[in-house]
Amino acid sequence: MSVHVNFLAHIPLLRTLPESVRLAVAARMVRRTLARRAVALEKGARGQPLGFVLTGRLQAVDFTLDGREAGLYFVGPGEVYGELATIDGGENPEFVIAICQTEVLEMAAADARALLLPNPHVAEALARRLAARLREAIALRSVLALPNPMQRLSALLVGMSGPAGAIAHVPTHQELAIMINTTRETVTRILRLLFDQGIVQRQGEQLAVLQPERLLALARGEAGP
Repeated sequence: MSVHVNFLAHIPLLRTLPESVRLAVAARMVRRTLARRAVALEKGARGQPLGFVLTGRLQAVDFTLDGREAGLYFVGPGEVYGELATIDGGENPEFVIAICQTEVLEMAAADARALLLPNPHVAEALARRLAARLREAIALRSVLALPNPMQRLSALLVGMSGPAGAIAHVPTHQELAIMINTTRETVTRILRLLFDQGIVQRQGEQLAVLQPERLLALARGEAGP
């Protein structure tokens, strides 16, 4: 069943489309609710839909050769997923799963290519999104090259906090663990040390970095915990 065109107002990429295009897009979309850990996209599959998150959160994951889960990036409300395979028609390069109950809008890749890609601002926005994910992948690869979990977690938090010095949507300990190739227990232990020393602090839903220089020194291996 198609969705009401008003749902497209929640998606920055779609809200500025001409009305005729928005109506056509809405007519070809479906709305789904994904339970926690439900798979939104299968790795290696072709013809997967292009999707947009309305509420909740998704995470792209892959698995190492020894079977360990590796976190890649998150997809939050208003953001898009499945764009790479939509653009080139190839296989989806990773799994995308719901990390909490998540409501999404999806449309067939062929419809997305016919209706969305001919619009220059949509094509540019998708290109920018792919560029951002490539930058995230390069940064994460640098983090994973660090020799110990303390350095890797500190470097990840430095990258996630940005200039504002706060992480708005803090991943769970398990999500952080799979991003830096360690265990949930190790992440919990390191965060407890960072809390106890006043380097980071919980502020509601946010994680504030109170001592960014110290956190950076930990990431570089220049200071002990």
